[in-house]
Order: sequence, then C-alpha cells, then structure tokens
Amino acid sequence: MRTLPPALAAALDSGVTTLCRCWLLTRKDGFELGITDHDSDLMIGTTLFEANGGFDASAIEAGAGLAPSGGEIKGTLTSDRIVAEDIEAGLYDGAVLRSYLVDWQAPTLDFLVDSATLGEIRRADRHFVAETRSAFQALDQEQGRLYTAACNAELGDARCGVDLSTPPFAITGVVLTTDGRNGLTASAVENAVTGLFSRGIVTFTGGANAGMSVIVKDHRAGGELVFWQGLVRPLAPGDTFSVTAGCDKRFSTCRDRFVNAANFRGFPFIPAPEFVLTYARPGEGRHRGRPLVR
Repeated sequence: MRTLPPALAAALDSGVTTLCRCWLLTRKDGFELGITDHDSDLMIGTTLFEANGGFDASAIEAGAGLAPSGGEIKGTLTSDRIVAEDIEAGLYDGAVLRSYLVDWQAPTLDFLVDSATLGEIRRADRHFVAETRSAFQALDQEQGRLYTAACNAELGDARCGVDLSTPPFAITGVVLTTDGRNGLTASAVENAVTGLFSRGIVTFTGGANAGMSVIVKDHRAGGELVFWQGLVRPLAPGDTFSVTAGCDKRFSTCRDRFVNAANFRGFPFIPAPEFVLTYARPGEGRHRGRPLVR
C-alpha cells in the first residue's frame, strides 16, 4: 500500500482539485524531457515540465503478481525538444518514463505513480505513439546460456576477449563518397580484408551525425560500407567516423579471422534437432537403414 506525502495528502483532503500529472522522460544519453498535462509550464527543481496538450497516456494495465504490464503514450511533435529525426534515429529507444502525481500549487516530484521504459515507437505525420513496458518486462527476457552452434558472446566483450580498440579491428577514417544515407566509401578501409567490417559498427565523430552509430550490413571491396538502416541526418564527404569489426558468430570465423577459438562461446559440433530423424545409409558402420533414434 502506498503512502502519500503529507503535503500531497493535505492537498487531496482540502477538497480543491490542484493536481496534475507530470512525466519525466530520461534518454540513455542522459537527456531529460519534462511534460505535464497542466495548462501552464511547471519548474520543478532544475527541470522544466512543458505544458503540452498533445501528450497523453493510455490506461496502464496493473495487477497482482509478476506479469509485465504495459500501455502507450501518444502525442504530437509540438515541443521543440521532441524532434522527429531524433525518434527515427533511435535516441528515445529504451528511455525511462516516470510518471508523477503533482500538486501544481506546490510542485515536487515526491509521489512516483509509475515507471516504465519505452519500447516500439511509431510515427505518422506529426504524431507519435510509444509503447511503454513495466519493470517486470525484464523478467520475460531470456536468461542463462543456450546451447547453440553460433557463439553467444558479443565481439569485443569480456567473454570474447578480442581487442577492438586497435587496427586492424578498429579504423578511423573520413568519408570519401556517399549517397547521403545508406553507405559510404573511405580510403582508410580500402586495404582492409573484404567483409571484416560486415556486422560491425560505424560511429560518426564529425558532421551532422556526430555521436550516432549504425550497423554495417556489408563491407565490400574498395572501402565501401553499406548500412543496415539508412541515416536520418544527411551524411556528407569529409565527415569523420570510426568503425569496428563485425562477426557472424561462426566457429570458423572466430578461429581463422580473430585467432580466438579458445574463447568461442558456441557449440559448433552439437547435432541439429533434425538429427534424430536421420537415417543411416548402407555401408555406414553397422547400421542397416534403421532410424538412429526411436
């Protein structure tokens, strides 16, 4: 059972409605955005909660137990701080949304109603709809290690052990040519083994996309990098970037390209599920065409 802060409880007991809802959205990069359904802006601490009539939250599911709950927030892109390009670039993916009940006559963030993370965000025209996921959603995530033929470590992490901070697995360069959205060529990548940066990550250090990262779909001969997803902001010759190698999670790649077979975190010789339906062929051992497993 929740206990109301004394000031908020007194406001409710007064019989006069002076309450509003405030939402504090915190992105992964630390940027904070405050929005309120009050009819004027509120300054709470050092955060401005902007009155935005186009912002609304749906009913939030709640119940006993550990089942995850969810809802939606929807609104219009009327705030100068909510930019469509930032939504498309994924800056709001995984952001934390906290909802507070506030007395606008004496506003403080001392009664947290709900906390959720943003999931899928859809945008159409000047509107957006964002799925919200409760903290219990983390309990639905896959835990533990799976027995799979492919490696389940991320290239460069502690379990993998490959150093991605120096060449040839990390390169900095300057964009030589580009279509402005889907890929680039750079002389710094020309001498790299073709395919080394496929599934790798390009991080832009200069230009309109500075600070943004994108996954490489294909690393082709001639220093060409093709992206999985087109950039939101225009890419231009002269923009600077860094790129790290990628991995297809196969044992042969780990062994031959990265000389890292000892740290391979998969099971390349585990039989596939269809192995139980395999029939022996004549001449193979002592089997006579019978099923291997009954």
